[in-house]
Amino acid sequence: MMDYHLILALFHIAFVVPLFLYVGFQRAATPEWLYNVIFGLGLLVLVYQSIKAFSRWLAKSNALWINLIHVFLIAPLLIWIGYFGKKTERPAYELLLIAGFGALGYHLKNLVVSAQTFHTPAHTG
Repeated sequence: MMDYHLILALFHIAFVVPLFLYVGFQRAATPEWLYNVIFGLGLLVLVYQSIKAFSRWLAKSNALWINLIHVFLIAPLLIWIGYFGKKTERPAYELLLIAGFGALGYHLKNLVVSAQTFHTPAHTG
């Protein structure tokens, strides 16, 4: 069975990063329908990550910061870009590129750590 963190890293690398980079580089040339997707994704991220953050806060988890980044940075940015569409100002697109490249680096690092953990003697048969 695949590790949850591995699946999460692969999901971000395969879907989230390309979406962020595409919209960030295309800016106003982004198709109109994609702004609706971005807006909806922002709402979904806001709701899901808020619930997850509350759960982690109650559990006093040291991983709460991940959810807070999504709630206070990623979700509002997606909602902003989705709402303003082609009228979105350059700084929002630049922040989306920063988030995309940041997610790529963070999740690639997690893949490397996951691969190293998988190849330790405890996991070989």
